[in-house]
Amino acid sequence: MTPKDFFKFIKENDVKIIDLKFTDLLGTWQHCSFPVTAWDENTFEEGVGFDGSSIRGWQGIHNSDMVALPDATTMCLDPFFAEKTVSVLAHIVDPITKEYYSRDPRYVAKKGVEYLKKTGIADQCFIGPEAEFFIFDEIRYEQKQNTGFYQIDSVEGAWNTNRIEEPNLGYKPSYKGGYFPVSPTDTYQDLRGDMVLTMLNLGIEIEAHHHEVGTGGQCEIDMKYAELLKMADQLMWFKYIVKNIARRVGKTATFMAKPIFEDNGSGMHTHLSLWKNGTPLFAGDGYAGLSDIALYSIGGLLKHAGAIMAFAAPTTNSYRRLVPGFEAPVHLVMSQRNRSASVRIPMYSTNPRTKRFEFRCPDPTCNGYLTFTAILMAVIDGIVNKISPGSPLDRDIYDMTEKELEGTPKVPASLGRALRELENDHDFLLKGNVFTPDVIETWIDYKYEFELKPLSLRPHPFEFHLYYDS
Repeated sequence: MTPKDFFKFIKENDVKIIDLKFTDLLGTWQHCSFPVTAWDENTFEEGVGFDGSSIRGWQGIHNSDMVALPDATTMCLDPFFAEKTVSVLAHIVDPITKEYYSRDPRYVAKKGVEYLKKTGIADQCFIGPEAEFFIFDEIRYEQKQNTGFYQIDSVEGAWNTNRIEEPNLGYKPSYKGGYFPVSPTDTYQDLRGDMVLTMLNLGIEIEAHHHEVGTGGQCEIDMKYAELLKMADQLMWFKYIVKNIARRVGKTATFMAKPIFEDNGSGMHTHLSLWKNGTPLFAGDGYAGLSDIALYSIGGLLKHAGAIMAFAAPTTNSYRRLVPGFEAPVHLVMSQRNRSASVRIPMYSTNPRTKRFEFRCPDPTCNGYLTFTAILMAVIDGIVNKISPGSPLDRDIYDMTEKELEGTPKVPASLGRALRELENDHDFLLKGNVFTPDVIETWIDYKYEFELKPLSLRPHPFEFHLYYDS
């Protein structure tokens, strides 16, 4: 798709508005809209100016001018505007140096793929994330000097079996009882279907959708694997579509990792494989049918997992999910078929094209551009340095005792610990100038300053239960 093709499409489809989108450091889309008459082919060379100081984790106010350079290959009709609108994604450029901006997550991912090719290891990295989410009927929350609370409600919530619904018909998925029920217990079949059809219309290939384990409307839609940069783009569309389709019918969707107490959280199990010259590289004669390259890949991932978690599980709430007993892996080991291990090797098929590993620790609050690229960089480090993944742990880890698990490494127990891991272990991310020091420093500083520190100052509602009458 060239700029000429872009404007041909606009004319042929009677498009009125162009919507320019880009991703901030934390992984949220930003956008600005223009009448089609405001752009011409030169726009794709000169870009569009904006205030970089108003974007999280980006420029200081004294260096605020930035340029968004549209990528014509990403254009598509946006499904959520009244007037016909074409959306196009952008890379970010410094207006003075004309260099791509180091803190643009999309540029980080682009560099990661280029670095993989330069190593000669592979020329394609395929990613397949399984992003879970909740659909609620209402969410209320407040945080002031004298008030702090949240309240969730869902027509599917197990806590609503006695609610006056005139009439209450039951069929509420129980806690941890929401996996694969048919209707009427699964009330979101048609809504997920609308989400899937919208994704398909935008060219996003979908493999399946279903209700997930949690009560209160937990769902999952699985995209077919795609190359890393394309999948990171698709994950942004995925979240956008899920939220907007839910809102269209008076619902609200969240990708928050652990919104409901005493039930499963939402993960984003991430599948990865490497290919070269059209040939998959992960099939072999080793453990679980893996090649040496695949095993070294897992070794690199397990070695650097603590640092990767700062991107892959990037919120304080992420670590409410990563606890024993709620189907979230906390032990950094590999195992075939085993969903209690942090790295699972799926065994559904013997076809070499399907051979991959699944990293089960990420959650969908992450920035896909940074998370997928960080995982790739660990994989490359593992292959280059022939890092062993250690022995597999082919047991139900959830049923093992602390004594049996003594010495088995775990994921960080909090965001603060994950950030310290990243501080101490990030040289592998700097290879090929993929991540730059300012990206890592800004990420760590932002998380401490705007998330960890403010949270540490606020009383928790449960503290009143524990301590008010002390």
